[in-house]
Amino acid sequence: MSDNTNCTNDCSTCGENCSSRREEQNSFEAFLNPYSSVKKVIGIMSGKGGVGKSSVTAMLAANTQKQGLKTAILDADITGPSIPKAFGITQKAAGSDFGILPEQSESGIDIMSINLLLEDDREPVVWRGPVIAGTVKQFWTEVFWENEDIMFVDMPPGTGDVPLTVFQSLPVDGIIIVTSPQELVSMIVSKAVKMAELMNIPIIGLIENMSYAECPDCGKKINIFGESHIDEIASTHNLKVLDKIPIDPKIAKACDDGMIEKLDIDPVKNTVEEIKKI
Repeated sequence: MSDNTNCTNDCSTCGENCSSRREEQNSFEAFLNPYSSVKKVIGIMSGKGGVGKSSVTAMLAANTQKQGLKTAILDADITGPSIPKAFGITQKAAGSDFGILPEQSESGIDIMSINLLLEDDREPVVWRGPVIAGTVKQFWTEVFWENEDIMFVDMPPGTGDVPLTVFQSLPVDGIIIVTSPQELVSMIVSKAVKMAELMNIPIIGLIENMSYAECPDCGKKINIFGESHIDEIASTHNLKVLDKIPIDPKIAKACDDGMIEKLDIDPVKNTVEEIKKI
């Protein structure tokens, strides 16, 4: 409580130096719901679409939850939300005295996505950038995230409004960049890396998705998209290659069937171990 009886509690417009003066808030910073607790925030980013970023996010969340870490996913891909589908969640989010309640997966992962708020999740979200960015901030400030050890933020591809909002508004502890083996990825990854560096966000490492296919008869690895350049890219930027995920029908089927938590392979185990060190 301020010493000044005329206090408006807006320290940014006040010149007084009273005992209860608060430090000026970063104008972009979004405050976490006061009832929530989130220990670590990891952004999952890709420089381009179509690299399987959301499926990687889902696998990471499923595996960190299995490791005993209370896990959440904030689906910041507002115009292309696919996280609820991967976990087989169809029910809608509800409200409470503490805020909007995220839906829970079968294993207890807390999930918030725009599809959990839309009456018909098949309807497109035709919103301009500022509205989309505002929605992402609301997922942080108005959702009741209860005792989360780690939150994954599934961001849309590119370096536009939403990644910028996440980096400026949320206390991101690090990002993981998801790539694919195509030649042009070198340039795309460089853009994502430079954005993270510009925003002073630590990069945990790179994951190459759809890295190769394995012959079911002989076990030979086949480079469907050509020779991988991920190791060269990582070396250029002094980054770690965390995992190389194969093209595996099991992964696609698990996502399509909403059974990602039942996947009997663990293609992101190195990444999960790296996350546990944070």
